[in-house]
Amino acid sequence: MTQSLVEEPIQVHVTSTGHAVVPGPAMNSVASPLEADLRKQLARIGKAMHRVGYTPATAGNLSVRLDSERILATPTGCSKSLLQPSDMVIVDLDGHKLSGHRKVTSEIGMHLAVYRARPDVQAIVHAHPPIATAFAACRKPLDQPICSEIMMTTGLVPLAEYATTGTEEVSESLQPFLLTHDAILLANHGLLTYGETLMDAFMKTETVEHFAQVCLAAHQLGGAVPLEDADLEKLRRAKMRYKRNASDEPCNA
Repeated sequence: MTQSLVEEPIQVHVTSTGHAVVPGPAMNSVASPLEADLRKQLARIGKAMHRVGYTPATAGNLSVRLDSERILATPTGCSKSLLQPSDMVIVDLDGHKLSGHRKVTSEIGMHLAVYRARPDVQAIVHAHPPIATAFAACRKPLDQPICSEIMMTTGLVPLAEYATTGTEEVSESLQPFLLTHDAILLANHGLLTYGETLMDAFMKTETVEHFAQVCLAAHQLGGAVPLEDADLEKLRRAKMRYKRNASDEPCNA
């Protein structure tokens, strides 16, 4: 079960010109207000993910588009519970580090694969939520339309073929699903979600983990009853209305 999260303050110094200086070793350069905000978001949501058990130890990684040519990402080898804005690294679309005092995650390739295939995607979350990861370990996709919520948000969740972590195999395994899905189970590995904002990608991770819990409980109770095609069409229309009416600034963004 998830728990309430209490945000911890993150210190970023603001200059008289309105720019932010991100404190930390080898990170004395002035960041734009956008970059400073994205750094804080990555640190805050990384900590939130750790608290609810989605990124044990140093597992998982997050990234956001900084602009059309650069990605801001969490580094390798860091507990998400201890992330600071200055820990983030900037890479180009080939995965080469442009700045940052920490090392680039070995899993940056799958992030770049998503960004290349989906110009609409602005942020990516890779995590190991336990129930969703259990489905991935059993090589079972979350592909039954049994909950309205999942159909209104991420849609059904396919399973990518097993690929060795940190290799190009992972990017290749994602290709069949990138254009048609916003969440993908990685066989024997974890979960990948992406969206228009970092909060959007994080909420999709939470939604998939909840859906996995429901699927597991429904199986234990004898099996869920899938929604009918007519009901799915109604949900599709409802989703379109919801998107039109949704706030541009979600709570706690």
